[in-house]
Amino acid sequence: MESVLAALLVRANDVVSTDQLCGEIWGEEPPRRATATLHVYISQLRKQLKPASRGTASPIVTRFPGYVLELGDNSLDADIFQRLVQQARTAVRTGRHAEASTLCEQALSLWRGTVLGELRGGAIVDEFATWAEETRLECVEMRNEADLALGRHRELVGPLYSLATRHPLIEAFHRQLMLALYRSGRRAEALQAYHNVRAVLDRELGIAPCRQLHHLHNHILTDAGDGAVVPAAA
Repeated sequence: MESVLAALLVRANDVVSTDQLCGEIWGEEPPRRATATLHVYISQLRKQLKPASRGTASPIVTRFPGYVLELGDNSLDADIFQRLVQQARTAVRTGRHAEASTLCEQALSLWRGTVLGELRGGAIVDEFATWAEETRLECVEMRNEADLALGRHRELVGPLYSLATRHPLIEAFHRQLMLALYRSGRRAEALQAYHNVRAVLDRELGIAPCRQLHHLHNHILTDAGDGAVVPAAA
């Protein structure tokens, strides 16, 4: 039943077909009475989502070829998150770094652990979870870039070490860590961070670091001393 509700929430205000909902629950091998069982789940959900006022219709509406969860003007956290991220992208493009950092922080504050908990396996939920996680990481990267532009390199070192460890194949986080270390006067550690990511990329994928990482490494080696490195978002 949780899978049905998750799929309806992800596609809120859009029709989700009976076949799609059955796929969310049972995958490619639904039981013989799958449709009847789905009707039972929908009935139970309607009871649990009973409107506060009498005479108000259930938010789960039957509409060919399936069902739709009508939220009206009520926004999900995912919708608010998406709006904040889009506003942050605009702020980044126009160089409004403080605003971008604040917007990203507001967007990330909406997160409460793993997307949709342990619900996985259905196409609708899996696609949404992938989008949400990728967008979250983009938001983290944008916030870091904005904070680096605002001179907050020292306070970023710790979080960036953690990000580079948790996401060893995301080169942007390694680049940001190198830059934060370099601007904090920790040149040797910045160079070591480059050697670490180079080793990981070679071991896991058999590739060399990207152009931005290579250029930053060369900049640190020459030690210009001004820390004036073009951000990866540019």
